[in-house]
Amino acid sequence: MTETHRVTGQSRRRWGIPQRSVADGSEASVRSADPDDHRRLVVPFRGHITGGMRPGKKVVMVGVVDSRPDRFYVALTCGRGTSREPPPDVALELCVRFPDRQVLRRACVSGSWGDVDTSVPFFPFIREQPFKMEIQCEQSRFRVFVDGQKLFDFHHRLTALGDVDTLWIKGHVSVTKLA
Repeated sequence: MTETHRVTGQSRRRWGIPQRSVADGSEASVRSADPDDHRRLVVPFRGHITGGMRPGKKVVMVGVVDSRPDRFYVALTCGRGTSREPPPDVALELCVRFPDRQVLRRACVSGSWGDVDTSVPFFPFIREQPFKMEIQCEQSRFRVFVDGQKLFDFHHRLTALGDVDTLWIKGHVSVTKLA
């Protein structure tokens, strides 16, 4: 798997990883417009999810928590063409907060943020340790797993899953692999 990046006119980096083709299309691919530059993934990260989300697709992130973490965010958003942060529609934003060992989840529909979900059965993130997060899209919800253990379900607030086309990652985490 090759990592790619492109520097735009405003010195913004756009990162992506070309995905090997999967016959059933269940893996969401994150791609860049310029496959000729080869660099490592850098946070903050913004990448395009080819074909948007749909039931059966998943996004996989492998990362390492920073040595002195406060928090990090992972979001699935709509509106790849916008540089607004956050975009007006966010299907899932999860915020991992280390001081209080919380994993907060919420969605934003037409610019209006909904209630925050907070309960999780365990807090799987440890400073300076690697983790693998999978966000699986199902008919009525996203299921999130960390290191193979189910962390939470998040029921869809946005109904047009195909419009969920962008992955954002920021905060105190390093990304080593995306698929």
